[in-house]
Amino acid sequence: MDPFELKRLGIIMEPEPGNPLEVEGVLNPAVVRGPDGELYLFPRMVAKGNYSRIGIARVLFNPKGDPIGVQRIGIALEPEADYEKRPNGGGGCEDPRITFVEPLNSFVMTYTAFSAAGPRIALAVSADLLHWERLGLAKFAPYNYIQFNEVNNKDACIFPKALLSPHAHPSLVMLHRPLFPGTRPEDFVKQPKERRIRDHHECIWISYSHLNSKPYHSSPLPRFASNSPLALPQSSWERLKIGAGAPPIMSRHGWLLVYHGVMQGNSTPDIHDELVYAAGVMVLDTVNPHKILYRSTDPVLSPELPQERIGMVGDVVFPTGIDQRSDIGCPDRYDVYYGMADNRIGVAQLDLPDKLPEDKN
Repeated sequence: MDPFELKRLGIIMEPEPGNPLEVEGVLNPAVVRGPDGELYLFPRMVAKGNYSRIGIARVLFNPKGDPIGVQRIGIALEPEADYEKRPNGGGGCEDPRITFVEPLNSFVMTYTAFSAAGPRIALAVSADLLHWERLGLAKFAPYNYIQFNEVNNKDACIFPKALLSPHAHPSLVMLHRPLFPGTRPEDFVKQPKERRIRDHHECIWISYSHLNSKPYHSSPLPRFASNSPLALPQSSWERLKIGAGAPPIMSRHGWLLVYHGVMQGNSTPDIHDELVYAAGVMVLDTVNPHKILYRSTDPVLSPELPQERIGMVGDVVFPTGIDQRSDIGCPDRYDVYYGMADNRIGVAQLDLPDKLPEDKN
């Protein structure tokens, strides 16, 4: 049994009836505390034709301190840059994660920009969460002759503090999930279960960008280098792929990372596209995030509710936001916000155990 206890608190946001911006769902949100101490939620809002914007909402709480709903505020980003638009009028600003990055004294958003070239990681910065400035697409150094800038990429998030790179440079550190050709879950389900998992299959990578003394909005974004896999698929519930979920957050055990894994669901010999998305937990070393101190052998959250099993994409719980509840005197409580079947947004309470099991280090 996983020592991390997680219980559902409810549905936090659903598509607003009659709102064309949300007709195909609200999902996969970022959450972050603002300068005013309020909790803000940034959902992916999907209009007809999978046209995605990133919205802004304020999370509402009941007297006990549990989240119970949202107040919509507006739009943070919508497809405007070339790398967010497709020739047919489509486009996407998708699946944001937001971190307050201390050395930059700014909120940094990573999101998926979906253009004709495919999904890529884009970044934006803000001082107040209401006004966002695009920094452009993330640039990567090559890895073993692989040109990362030409590879589809998703599920990026940033650590809130500067960490030393493998070359001992203070750096902005990113987790991300490259999508190398032939590595989709739909490709893997056709392969034997004992297939060898290689480093370039869909998994969580870690990369470092040396911190620049100049403000990021007035100078080119440094490229991410020292690229390497952090974690490969391991347990049966994540056999097909894993990816970073909510941004890493410091706990008393180390960097807490809630991530997602994908396994094959109820497919038949003729149908190989039934997938199940679940959530797990990793704890990374405080100083060296390459070192994994703990990792779930079983999921901490799996699709069970009808709203998690039936939607735009069925059988999906997809964690993307996390909020430490120090505001109510519970620093070992973390509220995890997640997409439900690509249609709604749920929240669940994650309780930190007193210690990590030694046999899972």
